Order: sequence, then C-alpha cells, then structure tokens
Amino acid sequence: MSSNVVPVPNGENISQHDQNKQKTKLSFIDIVTSLKEKTGKLDMKKVIHSVKVGIALVLVSLLYLLDPLFQKVGQNAMWAIMTVVVVFEFFAGATLSKGINRAIGTVLGGGLGCLAAILADNSGEIGGALVVGISVIVIGVGATFARLIPSVKKRYDYGVMIFILTFSLVVVSGVRADKIMKLTGERLSNIGMGFAVCIFTSFTYPIWAGDELHSSTASKFDKLASSIQGCLEEYFEIANDKEKQPAMDVSGCKSVLHSKSSDESLANFAKWEPWHGKFGFFYPWEKYLIIGEVLRELAAMVLSFKGCIQSVRQPSPTQRDSIREPCETIGLSLATILIEVGESIRDMKICRAKVLIRPRTQYMRQELSLLVHSNTLENNSTECLGLASFIFQILEMVEKVELLAKKVEELGEIARFHNKKLDV
Repeated sequence: MSSNVVPVPNGENISQHDQNKQKTKLSFIDIVTSLKEKTGKLDMKKVIHSVKVGIALVLVSLLYLLDPLFQKVGQNAMWAIMTVVVVFEFFAGATLSKGINRAIGTVLGGGLGCLAAILADNSGEIGGALVVGISVIVIGVGATFARLIPSVKKRYDYGVMIFILTFSLVVVSGVRADKIMKLTGERLSNIGMGFAVCIFTSFTYPIWAGDELHSSTASKFDKLASSIQGCLEEYFEIANDKEKQPAMDVSGCKSVLHSKSSDESLANFAKWEPWHGKFGFFYPWEKYLIIGEVLRELAAMVLSFKGCIQSVRQPSPTQRDSIREPCETIGLSLATILIEVGESIRDMKICRAKVLIRPRTQYMRQELSLLVHSNTLENNSTECLGLASFIFQILEMVEKVELLAKKVEELGEIARFHNKKLDV
C-alpha cells in the first residue's frame, strides 16, 4: 500500500500522514503553550481567593442541604450564608476584621435590643411605643456620631453599622420578648457558624495584608529610582535635538502618588492579623504609612522635575553638556541609594543611613552647589536660571532621599531588622 508523498523545498520527502500528524502535534503544543501564557498572566492570589470563597459557600450551604443540620438551624441558615458573602475578604486580616466587627456589633446590638424590647413589652402600649422611640433615637444618634470619629471610623465602622442595624431590627420587630430572645439566639449561632467557616477557609493558604504592604512599600523605591534615572537620561539625550520632546515614563511615580488609600487599608487590615512569618504582634505598621507619605512627596518631586525638563526655557545643548557628567553620576547615586533602601525593607535588614548614605548625600549636595554657583553667578540669563532650577530640583530630591533613608533606619530599629554588614 503506497502513501502520498509531498515534495518539500529542502528536498526531503515525508508522507502526507506524517505531515498531518506533525501538524496536529504542533497545534496541540501551541494550544498548551497559549493556555500556560494566559494562566501565567493571572494573579494566582486572586485565583486562590476565588476558590476559597467557593469552598466556603459550599461548606455553609450544607446547613440547608443536610437534613439533620437544617432541622437544628431551620430557615435562619440564610444568616450563615449572608455572613460568608459579606465577611469573606481578599486578605485574611480584612476577613478577621470584618468578622470580629460583625460579631461584636451583632452581640451588643442584639443584647441591648432585647433589653429595650423587654422593657417596652412591660410598659404597656403607649409606654412601649415611647420606650422604642426613645431608645432608637438615643442609640441611633450616639452610634452614628461615634462612626464620625476618625479613630472609630478607621477600624470599627463596619461593627458600629451592624450594631445600629441589629439593634433597630430587634427593637422594632414587634414580636414578644420570649420570641425575640429565641430569634436573636438562632441568628447569633448561625452568624457564628458562618464566621467560623470564613476563618477556617481564609486561614488556609492565607493572603496576608502585612506581606502585601511590606512588599509594595519596598517596590516603590525601585519605581522611583527608575523614574529619576530615566528623567535624567532623557534630559541629556535630547540636548542635541531642541525640537524633540522627552518621552519619560513616570507611570511608576503616578502609582506611588495614588497609593495612600491602599496603604492605609493594608495597614489597618495588618493590625488585625495574628503572628505570621516575619511579622509579630504590635508590629509598627504606622511606620510604613510614614515612609509611604515621604515616598509620595518624592514622587510629586519627580513629576515636577519632569515638568521642569519639558520647559521651553531649558538651556542650550552646550550648557546641558557642561553639567551632564556630574548630574548623571548624581542621578545614578540617587537611584542606587533608593534601591539599597528598598532592599533594606524587603530583606528586613537595618539601613545604616548615618554611616552609609549620609556621606554620599553630603557629597552630592556639595557637587550640586558648585554647579549652581558656576552657572548662575557669571550670567543671570533665562537659560542659566532654567539650569539652576533643574539643579535645585535634583538637590531637593537628594534631601528627600536622605530623609527616606532615615525613616527606614528608624523602622529597622523598632521592628528589629537584622544587622547588615557595612561595606566600607
């Protein structure tokens, strides 16, 4: 039995059957490779979180699906499902925070609501209405005012909201006191079961807010270092082309500048998390917020620096070339210092700002001061003033980088970072 032969350009002969088989094999490999690439682009943390939410919903749904459990909890099993949907968050600390706030708010609101309902039930029709109205007003006004206090709103806002909701539902429900106690007890038990399922599932392969804040803070130093060096390189690259506009990538600076709300949320969730990995109880998460604020100030300086570079009043290529070498050296030193400080946080090693970084920043200040004097005292033209403005902004960034190193050193001392060998 003969097979069809297909001629190929290189002179080799292969059968049609083998060629089709090879094409099928190649297409299968392409499909697998494509799937791997698409899967690799997904954030595995998001995938793990989604799977855990699905498992938690399945576990809590057993209260409905299994007859022995359904006979004990009844229709109130819906509160367990609602608890899982509302409480389960991406970070373990956020789940724990919401769960504890919900539990405390439900217990306090339900307890006070039962007392108010019992008192209203024993006060007659008119007296009961007055008791309900006055209690709702007093609790509603007091709890709402408490929500407006910054320290309460920051950590306990959800708990206070649940407290108001639970108290109002129990007091205004209109059922008798004995039924209120039974209803409250059933709901509390179901909420507790839902919370237990959330904690069990969330702390299986947990995603810690503290780890995220720690790594994101360290990565910001790398972003700013890249932006500063990129700005300086672009500034001197266009020196010979006056019409060319700089195309600096400052997206990293913008992400740092808009990170305040994210940092505050992560720090708040991290405070609720138990001892895990390298982070113990009472870890100084507030220091990360202070460092983040200084990083945002430096990011704003870099964006302002970009505007200075793009100004039409910048000096001629000849004047730019006259300061190119010292400025590029200083820019490289700034980027190196930022990377070193970021690694100090990432590796949890003490940053010796006074010993290793301050001498370098003092040298940079001296060099920049000499550049300013040599380019402005002799000639006060517009171009020289633009050059002085350029040098002055670099000087301001040097000051801010030195402050950053100092803050990171303070964090290392409080958090008991490991000692790092001095390379001097």
